[in-house]
Amino acid sequence: MRHGNKINNLGRKTAHRKAMLANMACSLIEHKRINTTVAKAKALKQFIEPLITKSKAENNQSAEKGTHNRRIVFSNLRNKYAVSELFGTVAEKVGDRPGGYTRIIKLGNRLGDNADMAMIELVDFNELYNADKPKKKSTRRSRRSKGGGGAAAPAAEVATAAKATDNESQAKADDSEE
Repeated sequence: MRHGNKINNLGRKTAHRKAMLANMACSLIEHKRINTTVAKAKALKQFIEPLITKSKAENNQSAEKGTHNRRIVFSNLRNKYAVSELFGTVAEKVGDRPGGYTRIIKLGNRLGDNADMAMIELVDFNELYNADKPKKKSTRRSRRSKGGGGAAAPAAEVATAAKATDNESQAKADDSEE
C-alpha cells in the first residue's frame, strides 16, 4: 500500500531524481521553456515553484533573509548561474504574480515510445500569450479611490465643446446680419 506517499518517483532512486530535477530546473531557468514528458513536467512544477517564490521574497525582505533564501535555492539547484538568473530577471518578472509561475502545455506522444510529451515554460516570459492581456487588472477599490471622476470628465469636455460650437455659430450669425 502507498498511503500518504504522494511523491512521483519517476522510476528513479532519490539521488538520481533530485539531480535530474535540479538539472531540469536549471535548464528551465536558462531557456525559459523545455520539452519533457508530462510526468517529469508535473514533478518539475512542484520542484521549481517554491524556489521561484523564495527568489521573489528576497526583494521584499532584509538582506539576511535574502541571503538565506539564496542559499536554500542554491542547495536545491547547485548551479550559481541559474541562481543568479533566478534571483535577477525571473524574480523581477514574477514580482507581482501571486503564484502559478509555470505553465504545462501538452504536445502529444513521442514517436519512439509513445510517451506523453509536454512543454513546461515560465508564464511571464511567453510574449505570445501575454501580448493581448492587459498588464494590471483594475480592482473595485482602485476605481473607487480615484474619486469617481472617470466618467464625469469626458461628459464635461463634451459639454464645453458643445458650448464653444454654439458660441461660434451665434457669432457667425451676428456677423452675417450686419
